[in-house]
Amino acid sequence: MENVRATSRPALWLMLSIILVALNLRPSMAAVGPLLSAIRGDIALSFSLASLLTMLPVMAMGLAMFFGLAVSQRLGSQRTVVLSLLIIGIATVSRLFIDSASELILSAVLAGIGIALIQALMPVLIKSRFSDHVSLCMGLYVTSIMAGAAIAASFAPLVMVRTGSWRAGLAIWALLAVLALLFWYGQRARMPVQDAKPSSNGSFFGNSRAWLLAVFFGLGTASYTCVLAWLAPYYVEKGWSEQNAGLLLGFLTAMEVLSGLLTPAIANRSRDRRLVLAVLLALIIAGFCGLILSPQHLSLLWPCLLGLGIGGLFPMSLIVSLDHLDEPRRAGGLTAFVQGIGYLIAGLSPLLAGMIRDQLGSFEWAWWSLTAVMVLMLLMVLRFNPRHYARHFH
Repeated sequence: MENVRATSRPALWLMLSIILVALNLRPSMAAVGPLLSAIRGDIALSFSLASLLTMLPVMAMGLAMFFGLAVSQRLGSQRTVVLSLLIIGIATVSRLFIDSASELILSAVLAGIGIALIQALMPVLIKSRFSDHVSLCMGLYVTSIMAGAAIAASFAPLVMVRTGSWRAGLAIWALLAVLALLFWYGQRARMPVQDAKPSSNGSFFGNSRAWLLAVFFGLGTASYTCVLAWLAPYYVEKGWSEQNAGLLLGFLTAMEVLSGLLTPAIANRSRDRRLVLAVLLALIIAGFCGLILSPQHLSLLWPCLLGLGIGGLFPMSLIVSLDHLDEPRRAGGLTAFVQGIGYLIAGLSPLLAGMIRDQLGSFEWAWWSLTAVMVLMLLMVLRFNPRHYARHFH
């Protein structure tokens, strides 16, 4: 695909379209946590079963990553995004009519497939169209993903209160898909209908560095998906109202947005990302410890630390993957592999946390487990020396 100068009007229009598309990639999951108490009051859901609303779409995202690039190569970037937004929009609006847990879970899985097709395509599109500004544009893209989560988590309870229906609180986010479709379709003339085939992607399944990157991304995303699923229910159990718990999750995701914007810009000064990654992991560890030891005191500080850490870790994990390869298609294939395996790993975390809650009656042990995972990731960061990247891929 042809590179576009980041200062040109077509590039700015394309970037705005990418931002609007990215806003659709989390509301289908983020709106569930703050409304979970109301949903469980209407539909029989254990905490383990409720965890499937986050786990299954994340797992679907992981599996769909492996054919997402093939779909985009067959249909082209333009048509792939249109198809994906239609899937997400239909899955979201269908929640107005659901009457059972299985229907709710099915809508979540369908949305997850649509999300995966976009997430497989976007790193390739950004690296090829904005090759001189990859870190900045990846930061804007990933930040927009988290902004969508922040908007949904903050306003879904308000929509429920105003309409008297949790179904409306889940379904209203289909409007974001309509908006993104209008903008994306508006710049169709600047996007080739069918993209060039890759020269030779090869398989990453036999590459140990690709697996290290995938596990690192998966463990980091596990903290994101677990917090997204269970932070609001955790504080509802502590006596908070659903609306306040949703606003707290919204505040956390707002901090993710802030970090997602600032962290890639800071990290862009050096190709060695290890110090930045270590600082982000330290913030997450401090946030989880505060959430466990003092949830009711300094209650804004702990989500702030978690949000700053998670919000920067998500784009940096993908940027480090992109750093390993220069050719856009091959780098895109690597990030698709990393996200595919990573989301399969991350998808298990809400289920495990829900099972821990059902068995032990508290989320604290889930937070402790994630704290230990972050310590393990600190050791993995030491392996990301950019001087050694070239020797891992031939």
